[in-house]
Amino acid sequence: IMISASASNDTAFHPSTFILLGIPGMQDQHVWVAIPFCSMYILALVGNSTILYIILTDRTLHEPMYLFLCLLSITDLVLCSTTLPKMLTIFWLRSHIISYHGCLTQMFFVHTVFATESAVLLAMAFDRYVAICRPLHYTSILNATVIGKIGLACVARGLLFVFPFVILIERLPFCGHHIIPHTYCEHMGIAKLACASIKPNTIYGLTVALSVTGMDVILIATSYGLILQAVLHLPSKDAQFRAFSTCGAHICVILVFYIPAFFSFFTHRFGHQVPPHVHIVLANLYLLLPPVLNPLVYGINTKQIRLRLFSFFKWR
Repeated sequence: IMISASASNDTAFHPSTFILLGIPGMQDQHVWVAIPFCSMYILALVGNSTILYIILTDRTLHEPMYLFLCLLSITDLVLCSTTLPKMLTIFWLRSHIISYHGCLTQMFFVHTVFATESAVLLAMAFDRYVAICRPLHYTSILNATVIGKIGLACVARGLLFVFPFVILIERLPFCGHHIIPHTYCEHMGIAKLACASIKPNTIYGLTVALSVTGMDVILIATSYGLILQAVLHLPSKDAQFRAFSTCGAHICVILVFYIPAFFSFFTHRFGHQVPPHVHIVLANLYLLLPPVLNPLVYGINTKQIRLRLFSFFKWR
């Protein structure tokens, strides 16, 4: 009897499994909703894999801008692959169960890779700032060693700030239902199931969102502000137009990455009036749309990669 009670308490404290509901209120449409998500996932895999292949196999593209693009493609592939395969099994195979540790692992990768990608976008904005505003010092500022250190810093920062999420979840008891009204495991989505105070989770989550990701947004905006200021002083109107169109495309993709993410962060905490299906769809888009759009905007929009793509398909 004592052993049975102990096992029951352990199960209550940390459940063996969670149930991912999918998109609340749209369960009947799951099969059809999965089709556009699956299509975007395939586009993201093909686009980012192509960019990686072209850059890694062409030594003339082993320059700072393309190396950062390489890092962005890797984070994009990991970002969408942490959630989409499980989401599709929920939608098509009705496989709603995920283990407790599997859920924590997915949560850890989702938040870590998101933080890493945010840092990579900041590094790319800095790269463009140096290239346009400090062209004579470009190669000395962004040499191979510096790029390697920046890449490691991007990953290390994500790991450092996200690991406490795991500790904060581990300390919580779960004695009620174990149903997560979402398509993947997210920090606050798991925390809300606990039967104890989640104030530390809320405070830390907001602190990370505002101080880390928020600071990235401010620095990216500052970089592009300085870039646009430099562009306005270009003598050629054609050069100005090209620079504005490129920066505009970059800014649009950055907004697509951050706006749904911040919407999701704040809806978990304050958006009690937001319909659940709207929240869940937008929470999925910030993990899926950027991996689809980044190869187009940062890759195909770049002349050198366009030429490599054209040569590749012509040779084929």
